[in-house]
Amino acid sequence: MARTSPVSEAPKRSRMRKARKYALDILYSADLTDVSVEEAIDNYRGMSDHDTPDYSLTLVNGVVDNVEVIDGYLTPSLGNDWSVTRMATIDRCLARIAVFEMVYADLPPAVAISEAVSLAKELSTDASASFLTGALGHVATLIPRTEAETVEKTG
Repeated sequence: MARTSPVSEAPKRSRMRKARKYALDILYSADLTDVSVEEAIDNYRGMSDHDTPDYSLTLVNGVVDNVEVIDGYLTPSLGNDWSVTRMATIDRCLARIAVFEMVYADLPPAVAISEAVSLAKELSTDASASFLTGALGHVATLIPRTEAETVEKTG
């Protein structure tokens, strides 16, 4: 199997990070202003001077369509005194994107967590990165893995 160099993967990572950021902007707007996701997408497109990447829309629609399952993973990972609705809006959106990517997009948990934490460091509070690291790390332990992944990790 041909391996790609980290340098050749950099543009792809950058595009994916932008797509996550755009998805975060849309989900945050919809959550904060209590508008429909479709309206938030239209508003975002109207204010933006760039196209919304397909992966952004995949993330947005995936989170919206699977929010109950996603929150089902998050809730036991937050601790006794927290609920998903009590989370800061930006942290809730970041966590939901990361869980969607881990469960439905088959992104390795370490990558999904790293991306969420990176955006939290940039856009949220000082405590958010640590909070998300712990919560999403726990979520990663709850996600069923395929037999091949289990053998790869132990082999």
